[in-house]
Amino acid sequence: MPKKNITTGILSYGMSGRVFHAPFIQQKSRFELHAIVERHEKRAHKRYPGIISYDSVDELLNDEKIELVIVNTPNDTHVDYATKALKAGKHILVEKPFAPNSKDAKKLFDLGKKMGKHVMVFQNRRWDSDFKLLKRVIDREVLGELIEMHVRFDRYRMERSHKTFKETKIPGSGVLYDLGPHLLDQVISLFGKPQKSLKIATAHRPGSEVDDFSTLILTYESGLTVFIYASLLVANPLPAYVLHGIKGSFQKVRADVQEDQLQAGILPKDPEYGIEPPGKEGLITLIKANGDREMRYREALKGDYNDLFNAVYAQIRRGESFPVKEEEILWQMEILEQPAWNG
Repeated sequence: MPKKNITTGILSYGMSGRVFHAPFIQQKSRFELHAIVERHEKRAHKRYPGIISYDSVDELLNDEKIELVIVNTPNDTHVDYATKALKAGKHILVEKPFAPNSKDAKKLFDLGKKMGKHVMVFQNRRWDSDFKLLKRVIDREVLGELIEMHVRFDRYRMERSHKTFKETKIPGSGVLYDLGPHLLDQVISLFGKPQKSLKIATAHRPGSEVDDFSTLILTYESGLTVFIYASLLVANPLPAYVLHGIKGSFQKVRADVQEDQLQAGILPKDPEYGIEPPGKEGLITLIKANGDREMRYREALKGDYNDLFNAVYAQIRRGESFPVKEEEILWQMEILEQPAWNG
C-alpha cells in the first residue's frame, strides 16, 4: 500500500516557489516538502527547517525519495527540466507556459505515458475567486445565450523586468506567454476549443524585444466571441471579466487576494485565506420583461489554490483525472504559437 504523503521537490525558491508552492506542499496532510534547489542564497530552511537545499537540479532529480517534482524555473527551461524529471521517474507539475509550442508539449505528455508518470500543468487561476464567480454565472445560465466576453490581465510596468527570460526574444517570452496561458486556460475550461482564433502581439516600451501588449480573439460555433487582453501598459485597469448575453450582462474586477496574502505570510489554512474584501463584488445587470433594468451585486466565491493541490494528490494517489486536461493544454499552445496578425 503506497504511503499517504507525496514526497515533493521544488526546482526553485524564487517568488513562485516561495509563494505558490511551498506553503501548500508543507501542510503535511497530503505532501511532504523534502527538497528545494537553491543555487545561490540558502533561504528555504529558515522557514522550513529540515528540508534539503540542493545546489543543482540534477542533485534533486537524483534523490530517489522524491516522487513529485515542481518545475517552476524560467520559461525557457521548462521542457528540458520536465523531460529530465520524467526520465528520472518523477511525476511533474509544470508552471505556465508549459512549453513554447504544441509539439514540445505533446512530447512531454507522450513521455509521461511512456514512463508511467503523471504530467500536470499548474494553471492555478482556475481557482481564483473572481473567476469562480464568473464560472457560476455561466453555469447557472443567468444571462441566457452568451454573445460576447472580454477577459483582461492589466498591469503597468514601463521598466523591463529583471527576469531576462521574460524580456529576451526567446521561445516563451513576452506578455502573451506570461499572462496569456492564465486567461486562455480559463476560457478553454469554460467553453472548450474555439473554432477560430486571431492573435495580435505588439511592443511599445522603449527598447523592448518582446510583446508588452497582446490580444487574442476566439470564436465559437455557438456564436460566442471571446476577446482576451494581456498588457503591461494599462494605467487604469478595466474589469477583468465582462460578459454579455441576450438577457443581460456581468462584470467583475480582478480581486483575488491569494497572491497578496501568501506574499504577506498568511497560510492557506487561515480562515481568511482567499476571501475577497468588500467593495469588489460582481455586478449582474438583467433586462426584465417590461424593459426595466435589474442590478444585482454578487460576492465572489472563496479563492483556493488548495483545490489544485488536492487534484494533484488525487491524480497521483487515487488515479482521479487532473482537471487541466492534456488536450486543453495542446489547444492553448496551438493558439499561442500561431503567427501574429499584422494588418
